Amino acid sequence: MKAVIQRVTQGSVSVAGQEIASIQSGFVILLGIGKEDTLTTAETMAKKITQLRVFSDEDGKMNRSILDIRGSALVVSQFTLYADTRKGNRPSFINSGPPEMAEPMVQTFIELLSAQGVPTQSGQFAADMQVNIQNDGPVTILLEY
Repeated sequence: MKAVIQRVTQGSVSVAGQEIASIQSGFVILLGIGKEDTLTTAETMAKKITQLRVFSDEDGKMNRSILDIRGSALVVSQFTLYADTRKGNRPSFINSGPPEMAEPMVQTFIELLSAQGVPTQSGQFAADMQVNIQNDGPVTILLEY
């Protein structure tokens, strides 16, 4: 599982010109599911993300988690995080999870974040989405499990 986590002041997702999800302060999480990922992988990733201390405290230091600031998460499935470009110019996605495995894994990840106290919205799996990200900082973290 791979995630690009962006600390945001706002984020939203639209499909066919219609906004389907929107958050204010928190994380936009671009989530890639690998073919070897399991429930344990999703649990580890969700726990790590909820505990990341990348939000500023009263002294301006990154000491607070998304739970501390009562932030929200917007999860966007993105199989292209598994692009392999070592050969040629056309990326291979052989290591990404197939849709029938990836879609339920994304939903499980969303449920895990919610269960840990993070209000979570999502994009639409396999849709052509327009993602609006107002990166705060900018702070962008790459995680892989």
